[in-house]
Amino acid sequence: MSNVKQILAMLRSRAEGDDETFFSIALQVAAAEARQGRRTTAEEMRLEVDRARASKSRGPSVPISFSTPRGNLEGLLELRDPKFKLKDVVLSKPLAARIADVVRQQRRRDWLREHNRVPSRRVLFVGPPGSGKTMSAEALAGELNLPLYVLRLEALITRYMGDTAAKLRLVFDETAKRRGVYLFDEFDAVGGQRTSTNDVAEMRRVLNSFLQFMEEDNATDSLIVCSTNHPSLLDRALLRRYDQVLEFDAPTAAQIRQIIASSVRPMRAGRLAWKRITDAAENLSQSEIVRATDDAVKTAILDERNTISTDDLLTRLRERHEMREAFINVGSSS
Repeated sequence: MSNVKQILAMLRSRAEGDDETFFSIALQVAAAEARQGRRTTAEEMRLEVDRARASKSRGPSVPISFSTPRGNLEGLLELRDPKFKLKDVVLSKPLAARIADVVRQQRRRDWLREHNRVPSRRVLFVGPPGSGKTMSAEALAGELNLPLYVLRLEALITRYMGDTAAKLRLVFDETAKRRGVYLFDEFDAVGGQRTSTNDVAEMRRVLNSFLQFMEEDNATDSLIVCSTNHPSLLDRALLRRYDQVLEFDAPTAAQIRQIIASSVRPMRAGRLAWKRITDAAENLSQSEIVRATDDAVKTAILDERNTISTDDLLTRLRERHEMREAFINVGSSS
């Protein structure tokens, strides 16, 4: 592509509001500069693109509506407008660092492709319910300023032979056409072991199709995030298809304190007995702790108070434990 054509393409993409194409062409120009020995200019251009992308990822002043799935994809993919960034998710330092690495590779994907490398784009989240897997997928989309598309399993899996694999083909075709973060939640429903005795031939064919689709090249570098609470149920062949397998754990005492402190804002917290609170929150998931804190905040608001007390939090955390016990008892008696 000549310089004139590149300038015209950049102007068109700018007029259409397609920032990703604009940045991609700018990086192509930077690569051409580097090949001609003007490495300082090339590096300056790359830094400016990175700065522009970082500024854009902090959020536009006017909300931008992402494209809602239509046609055969309607009802199969659910569009969610990301409301979180990575700073909103409480994660262990090693896990946060690995997710940040995925973001960095995605942001600089054009530079990686200039060197015949592709960014990490196939990620498996493993961990107990409520440990932050879905929220982290949304934060990835928010951080990259991409739409989040959630696969609806009830619409994907049907009893008609070949229909499920055909729908899966539609989803992967969409990932190749429309850049975004695609979340396959409760993935063990699709990725279960092919040797499972209660499996059926149709689901084995679906898994084989999924393995094949995962291997295909994808020019958009869309992120495919699969999430499961039961990694032992997954077929072993899946592991080598993922660029990253990230494990989520129940929150530690320090993380519990961070979750609660973040969730009470803008309400003020008095002199809280943190040891009692973290003990009461032990074995609860991140989402359960957030909901308990939110209930405590609502109580304070209705009591016309502007502070949260230790007893407020202890009461709501105990309720969450009781809810969990009630759920277990109902399940064991049925």
